[in-house]
Amino acid sequence: MLGVFIMFSNMNYVYEVYKEGSFSKAADKLFISQPALSATVKKVEKKIGTSLFDRSRNPVRLTECGKKYIKIVERIMDMEEEFAGYVSNLNELSTGTLCIGGTYLFVSYIFPGILKKFHRLYPNVELSMVEGHTSQLEQKLFSGEIDLLMDNYPMDEELYEKQYVKTEHLILAVPAAFKSNAAAKSWSLSVADIHNGVHKRKETYGVPLKMFEDELFVFLKEHNDTRERVEDICKRAGIIPKVAWKLDQMLTTYHLTEQGMGISFISDTAIKYLPRDLNVYYYKIDDPAAERNVYFYYRKNKYFTRSMEEFMKLAVLEMKQC
Repeated sequence: MLGVFIMFSNMNYVYEVYKEGSFSKAADKLFISQPALSATVKKVEKKIGTSLFDRSRNPVRLTECGKKYIKIVERIMDMEEEFAGYVSNLNELSTGTLCIGGTYLFVSYIFPGILKKFHRLYPNVELSMVEGHTSQLEQKLFSGEIDLLMDNYPMDEELYEKQYVKTEHLILAVPAAFKSNAAAKSWSLSVADIHNGVHKRKETYGVPLKMFEDELFVFLKEHNDTRERVEDICKRAGIIPKVAWKLDQMLTTYHLTEQGMGISFISDTAIKYLPRDLNVYYYKIDDPAAERNVYFYYRKNKYFTRSMEEFMKLAVLEMKQC
């Protein structure tokens, strides 16, 4: 294989002699000396084991082996041109594929608008989405089934690169019918407050969770980042929640809260995208575990495509505006 590479590593020099019919003219075009050009061509001929040119004629002509060599060179040049065009199309996003992964919240509420804008800008890039739990998505990211994963769970930095998207906050969501809201009224936040970032201000105090310890709660199942954070929050607040339901998805816990079936912990990201519900009261949580970062993750050493870059730019801009 190395021998074949050497045979064609100097093909441009051989091809120029063929085009010009003269070593001296070809040397001028290549901006090298004639002896240097002759030596290079002879090196190729030695590797092949026969002459490519009949030097007894003027202009020089191809031997039978030379004719075959030039045909292969032209095929190589065509393939190089085709590949250059392909790369150009990739860089200009006039071709290519992109697969995005995310949990139910991101796939259902955040990605659709971004995908629509991306498709409008780059209609020839084939887009796809994969939804699942973080553990499932991480496996697909590692295997290369998906190119980008948006998640708020910290991933192994030895395996993945990450791009910061935003910081989100867990909010306490309480059914409006729960009696504990009356005593906690001064801490209550509206949807508009959360949209305006009132819960992020230092002067906005978090509600004492002790005020809700006699109410029912809706939790996520074990081995989930939100569940682990909520357990830490409750432990530091000195309460043992009465958990009535344990579910797989954050949004499902919130929908039960809407139906008055228990208190849930919902991210401000979700609240900003969900329809406003007057049957839910919201409260800031004063605990470091209530704050976490959202990142785009992708495999280390994976070729970072222009489509990945542009999608991330659109997503970061979109989520900053929400």
